[in-house]
Amino acid sequence: MASGWAHDGAVQDQIDASIEDAVKQARSRLPEGQSLTHCEECGVAIPAERQKIIPGVRLCVKCQQLLDEEEINYSPINRRGSKDSQLR
Repeated sequence: MASGWAHDGAVQDQIDASIEDAVKQARSRLPEGQSLTHCEECGVAIPAERQKIIPGVRLCVKCQQLLDEEEINYSPINRRGSKDSQLR
């Protein structure tokens, strides 16, 4: 698809770069290292099974769910795909 002075495939290159950035960001949020025995947010004990399954875990299930919900509610990307929605 041609878009002005951009080379053929430029749109796909931009899409690929966006996906790469999203993957890098997701990987950077993965926990690493030694798991904590207690949640760093609320201090509740983290079950041994959770510590085994997720190396480097730092939050209890409840705090992790709250964090995940906050991330879902905030997205800087317009996922509606409509140019009209960008103008609102």
